[in-house]
Amino acid sequence: MPYFDAASSAPLHPMARAALQAALDEGWADPARLYREGRRARMLLDAARETAAEAVGCRPDELVFTASGTHAVHQGIAGALAGRRRVGRRVVVSAVEHSSVLHAAGEDAAVVPVERSGRVELAAFTAALTGDTALACLQSANHEVGTEQPVTEAAEACRAAGVPLLVDAAQSLGWGPVADGWSLLTASAHKWGGPAGVGLLAVRKGVRFAPQGPADERESGRSPGFPNLPAIVAAAASLRAVRAEAAAEAARLSALVDRIRARVPELVPDTEVVGDPIRRLPHLVTFSCLYVDGETLLSELDREGFSVSSGSSCTSSTLTPSHVLRAMGVLSEGNVRVSLPYGASAQEVDRFLAVLPGVVSSVRERLGAPVGTGTGTGPAALVVDALGKHCPIPVIELAKVIGRVPVGGTVTVLSDDEAARLDIPAWCGMREQEYVGAEPRERGAAYTVRRLV
Repeated sequence: MPYFDAASSAPLHPMARAALQAALDEGWADPARLYREGRRARMLLDAARETAAEAVGCRPDELVFTASGTHAVHQGIAGALAGRRRVGRRVVVSAVEHSSVLHAAGEDAAVVPVERSGRVELAAFTAALTGDTALACLQSANHEVGTEQPVTEAAEACRAAGVPLLVDAAQSLGWGPVADGWSLLTASAHKWGGPAGVGLLAVRKGVRFAPQGPADERESGRSPGFPNLPAIVAAAASLRAVRAEAAAEAARLSALVDRIRARVPELVPDTEVVGDPIRRLPHLVTFSCLYVDGETLLSELDREGFSVSSGSSCTSSTLTPSHVLRAMGVLSEGNVRVSLPYGASAQEVDRFLAVLPGVVSSVRERLGAPVGTGTGTGPAALVVDALGKHCPIPVIELAKVIGRVPVGGTVTVLSDDEAARLDIPAWCGMREQEYVGAEPRERGAAYTVRRLV
């Protein structure tokens, strides 16, 4: 059964499995002790740190291991803010950062918009680096759509402004080093095929940093507690292994992703492929399908043997679309993220492309998605009450009646579904209709669309 969700968690690399087993036998002692078993454990920890530091591009004494990638992010942001508390507490982040970064940055963070491709608006990012900015955060590549961020340019802007830059490299570190210029860097081992429960935090020498929380003598005081040495050894071994394979595997998987990007719009009508087509991770592609319930779509693909993920609101208990898709202003309903693991085959991708059209068609038929455009012989204005109905029903109701109004006529959709704010304008762009705008109502909003074709 093909597993196409490596961006969430990559399958354990064979080298990680072998290193983990060996370290369980040899690395169980306290590496801080001076007796034989402790010295052996310390040698394993030091070797793992050197391996990880080489992959990151930093000195071994600049890198510590943490309990997770999220923990690394939280410790990194908290320590940087504490170290620069005299400057201020302002944090600059892009609108598409991982939720761990956004949560740690806080509600008062300056959020920089992104282009429709998901790439941060560099001019806005630079302008946000004011005198009271303590820290800036920018991911190396986006976890939902794969778009690579302009880290080099952002680092230059931060250097000119005297602001340290934290780069979340969770999605990209297994594929190659991050461009130089960063001050702090975080990553997570289970994203590249290492075991879960191991994160990396690198802090360049000279960066003002004050570890937060109770003092602890381990990991330079930046990550308290007894280290999970077997998992750390496995994480470092797998990082070295995937880096050795990265160039060849990136070229192979990128070609498969290109095939998905090209074929999905041809095979499935009313589909939008999102994210930068060129400056992107080699293994990840995301697309959204009109008139489709994301949760049902994922369940049907799972029934066909494919494990994928989604940023659609209809796959979330909060009924709120992905903050990444919302920031990009792209269609969120029927969203599918395919992230190929190492070793994914062309045969698996071809079978996915063969299965997808029938699955989408069956879900649309089940939801009563419209067929045809209509004659336009109805009234010049219609109101559709979709209050209390969730993604993708408001858009389906709009599509069903737009053909009843004449060209130049309008349809107003009443909806309290958060996804409608994204999906109705996106539908207009895909169907060449005019999105007039939204007016807030006591419950939800009224979205008006003018028929052009």
